[in-house]
Formats: sequence, C-alpha cells, structure tokens
Amino acid sequence: MSSSPVLPLLKRVPPGAWVAAAWFGGLAMTVLVRVRMPGEYEASVMRGVLFYRWDGLLTHLLSTALMTAGCLRLDRRPLGAMAVLLAASALATMPLGVTAIPLAQFLAIDVALYFTAAARPLRTGVLALVMSVTVLVAFVGGRALAGWPAGTSAELAVALVAVVAWLVGRSVYESHRHDADLTARATDRALVAERLRIAREMHDVVAHSVGIIALQAGAAARVVHTQPDAAREAMSAVEAAGRETLSGLRRMLGALRETGPGQDAAGREDAPLRPAEGLADIDRLARATTAAGVRVEVDWRGERRSLPPELELSVFRIVQESVTNVVRHAGTDACRVRVEYGEEELTVEITDRGRGADRGGGRDTGRGAAPGFGLVGMRERVALLHGEFTAAPAPGGGFRVTARLPVPVREPVREAIPPRPEPEPVREPEPARGAAI
Repeated sequence: MSSSPVLPLLKRVPPGAWVAAAWFGGLAMTVLVRVRMPGEYEASVMRGVLFYRWDGLLTHLLSTALMTAGCLRLDRRPLGAMAVLLAASALATMPLGVTAIPLAQFLAIDVALYFTAAARPLRTGVLALVMSVTVLVAFVGGRALAGWPAGTSAELAVALVAVVAWLVGRSVYESHRHDADLTARATDRALVAERLRIAREMHDVVAHSVGIIALQAGAAARVVHTQPDAAREAMSAVEAAGRETLSGLRRMLGALRETGPGQDAAGREDAPLRPAEGLADIDRLARATTAAGVRVEVDWRGERRSLPPELELSVFRIVQESVTNVVRHAGTDACRVRVEYGEEELTVEITDRGRGADRGGGRDTGRGAAPGFGLVGMRERVALLHGEFTAAPAPGGGFRVTARLPVPVREPVREAIPPRPEPEPVREPEPARGAAI
C-alpha cells in the first residue's frame, strides 16, 4: 500500500495544460471584443482586415501550433518553451490590426512566467521575464521605427501584468522552499529525538541488568569453592538477568521494526513480546536487586491505581536507573524507594546512605570521576511528562533522587440512580358472584 498522498485534482494538471487554457481563453476574448455584444452599439475593438481572411486564419493556426509546441516543452526546457510561446504571441498579433501586443495574446505568457518563476531557480525565472519584456519592447519599437502607430501605454500595462505574474510565482517558490526547510528541520529534530529515546531506553535496559550480573558473578567467584550451592544460585540469577535483558532488547528492536498497521505479520519477531514495565514491576526489581546484595525497601503510599502506560514506564525507568546507580557507585548495602500516589501528581523518591556525588565514587551525576547519562535520561523523561526532577546529595549524607509527575485527574464516580418504579395500574374490584350488575 502506497503511503504517498494523492495530490488534489488541480495540482495534477501540468503547467502546459494551464498555459494552453490561458491561450484559448485569450483567443476567445479576442473574438468577443470584436463582436457587438448585447447592450453595445458597436464592437469594443474594430477587427483588422486580415481577421477573417484566409491568411489571417492561417496565421492564427500557425501561432496555435507554436503555442502547443511550447506547452509540451515547458516542463523540460522552460527557456526554450518561453521563446516559442513569445513567438506564437507575436505572430498571433499580426492579423489583429493593433498597435501593441494585447493582454489577451500575452495571457498565456503570463501563466508560463508564473510557473517558471514558481518551479525554477531565480536565474531561470529572471531570464524568462527579461525575454518577455524584450519582446514587448521590440514589438513597439519596431512599429515606431517603421513610422507606424505604437501603443506604448497599452504595452506598459501588459508588461506590468507580466511582472506581477512573475512576482507571484517567485513568492510561491520562496514559500515552497521555506516549507521544505521547515520540514527538513522538523525531520532532523525528530531523528535526534528518536536517537535520544533509543539511547535512553538502551541505557535503562542494559545498565541495571549488567550491574546485577556483575555483582552476582563476583559473588559466585568468591564462594565457588566454599559454597557451591550459593555460587550456583548466583549464576542462576546471572542467567535470569541476562534473559531479562535480552527480552527487553528484543521488545525494543521489535517496536523499532514495526512500520505501521499495514506491515505483514511475517516481518515481525516470532517470539511474543511482553508488555512494557510499569509500577507493578518495581517490587520485582527490588527483589532482584536485594538478591544481588543491595537491599531495596519499597514504601507505597496513597491509593494505588492504574496510570497511563507512558507515565508508569517512565517511573519504573527512573527507579531502575537510580537503583543501578546505588548498586554501582553508592558503596552501600541498602536504599529506599518511596512511591506516593496523589490526586494530581505521582511522587517517586529514591534515597540511600552511601557516598554522595562529592565523594568521588563515580556516581552517575555527570560531575564525578565517571560521568554518565543516567541522570540526563531521567531528567529528559520527567521533562517530556511536564514534571519536576531533582537529584542532589541528601543533607544527612547519601544521595536523593526525586521526581514529581502530574497524573490525570480522576473523575468522580457517580452512583447509578435506580429507575423510579412505575405505579401499578389500579384495578377495579371484581363484583361478587351472584351480585346484580
């Protein structure tokens, strides 16, 4: 299925067809002004001697043939087509018995000037305009040099219309180029934003799991000879973390490969992709990190409820990255995660008692010995959701990460009002048996 939009009907008409329509429209106007119309005592313009003669009709036929040739070449060679059209205009003026090229005979030239200026570079448009004005000047100057009457004022009006047509076409050209520049810039910004999103997701998915794998592998290496069962358990945790990381990468790549609703299902991954993480996965994250050696306490406050998927995923990634920083850089064995549900915002806070950003632990703050992109990614996530983000050393030691994200306001639940029971119809008592009616 093609994704190209269908052009409107008028835009599908080629420029040569519009020039031809203008030519025949001018030809019809030429005939009408030389015929007495209703309400006129005489025709507006007296026809020349050659207007209805065979040689005059032959001249119009030849000029129309030249015009057709110019229209066919307008898209490929605009300047050559303009020369042919100008020759047709001058030739069509000969049998009219006028002192200048009329506007009706120059109407097709005006349309050609518009399309040339609107679709071609500035140099081509300027040359087309100079050619048109030169023909007008040459026609009037030739008659003046020959001692014949020359309609200089009328020719100035025709030249002015040609200049206006060129200016309108040039304005359209500049507008199209400006729109193209805006589209290119928007595309570049979208590509940069998409690259940042992919980098942020890759960092969040991989960094935490790699940290857990490193801790478990180190623990297994230390106790492999003394405590084989503990080493085996640690390696099982390494395997689980690796599989989880591969699953997240597969889900991300599968989402990137989706091109739209019309994509064939055979082009996607055969493995089922689990849904994106949310707030419900924070407990699982805490258990996995605790098993790796860093105890994570989760404190839930407020009424837990379902939130938009993009908000839940962002909160989970913030918690995941913060816990990863604690595991890798804080030098402590515990941290605390507080998630508070409010009526208008969701607050998540991650605190620890380890080394702060100013103690040289290489914490992912963008200022230590090993600057990273964790806090940058968290700040970008919160900014996209129009929230507030802070990350700084805690007053009593350690580090604190806080994010406040606005949530949709819950609509009050209205109790269903039971329908009012309809009154039963009043029945008249039946007469007793044997009673007179």
